[in-house]
Amino acid sequence: MGATRATATEKIVFPWLLMILMSSVTFVGILSELMPSGVLPQMMADLNITEVQGGNLVGYYAIASALFAIPLVSLTMPFNRKFLLMVLLIGFAVSNIVAALPVNYTVIIFMRIIGGICAGVMWPMIAAYGMRLVHEDYHGRAIAVIMAGNTLGISLGMPLMTFIGNEYGWQTGFMVLGLGILAIALISIFALPSVPGEKLTQNTSPVALLRIPAVLIVLLLTLLGVSAHYGVYVYITSLVDAIELAGGTESALLLFGAGSLVSVLLAIKYTDAYLRLLTIAMFALLIFAMGIFLLLGKITGVAHAAFFLWGLSFGPLVTLFQAAVSRQVESAKDVATSVQSSAFNLSIMLATSGAGLLLGAYSPMVLPYMAIALAIPGMLLSFLAKKTLS
Repeated sequence: MGATRATATEKIVFPWLLMILMSSVTFVGILSELMPSGVLPQMMADLNITEVQGGNLVGYYAIASALFAIPLVSLTMPFNRKFLLMVLLIGFAVSNIVAALPVNYTVIIFMRIIGGICAGVMWPMIAAYGMRLVHEDYHGRAIAVIMAGNTLGISLGMPLMTFIGNEYGWQTGFMVLGLGILAIALISIFALPSVPGEKLTQNTSPVALLRIPAVLIVLLLTLLGVSAHYGVYVYITSLVDAIELAGGTESALLLFGAGSLVSVLLAIKYTDAYLRLLTIAMFALLIFAMGIFLLLGKITGVAHAAFFLWGLSFGPLVTLFQAAVSRQVESAKDVATSVQSSAFNLSIMLATSGAGLLLGAYSPMVLPYMAIALAIPGMLLSFLAKKTLS
């Protein structure tokens, strides 16, 4: 009886240190993707490339991540989870370290594609890996903690890496990131438990998952939510200029990041119990923040509060949708989250292109309208999807 009680107790203990270690993986994962953005002028000058070629340093990474996620996650399903994560971390490290060496633009693009492929596998697999290390009652918390690294990477990591790149050269930034990833890999070898892979069957294939109505609902919510947020976020500088925000883009990003951090902490605590309510609130806050930009955007202080509210809405975006899709399947959660991850990346590309076309024809203030138009059906669908988000 004593042994049974001990086992039951161990099952419900949340392994914070392991989850924080996994969060460090998503932290460096998002930095690997966005690193060129902070030092793009330097890279363009040193590599003698155009602005379009500079944009491709991020664009090719994202495309590779979106294209390879589903097939490679399916292919690597039988692999031991710890072994697979080590391979991915080494891939991330190599892609950044080689980019820091005296190589040409073509080699760097190739390294970016390798990094993107690793990201396409890492983002869905690490959430599923983490869920297998905790009691089922804590699946949402595990995803929230792990994906907090994504938010911290955007709000804290990118300013730090940009500072390093600007002060010591963009190559130094890439090298520091690559060596940091190797350090995480070394710690993970000793700290993370070994977990066997799963056999991919016809019932757990991506095609089979797309036949599940609840999965399709989550993918539609992903499309609406991600497009609404990123269609504005990618062009945040244009929005800041249009409303003449005091403090400029730096002020906007600081408040946005603060709001994101607060909402991540809330997601860690409440995702398991209140997934549907948090999803509805995410869309509602986005609508409210965009409405403030449209109606009161030029009032100092009010607009600043809107950026904080927008950050509150943005912070748990990845967590909510990955938690939602993982609830729709009993096994092969890696495949389910890979399908959702591909939809996430596709939504970013669609939002970026669509918002870019709107900017070409109208003023930047059209972007909040676009976000509201996408968020309203997302909020209504979240309200109606009681069974899916329960």
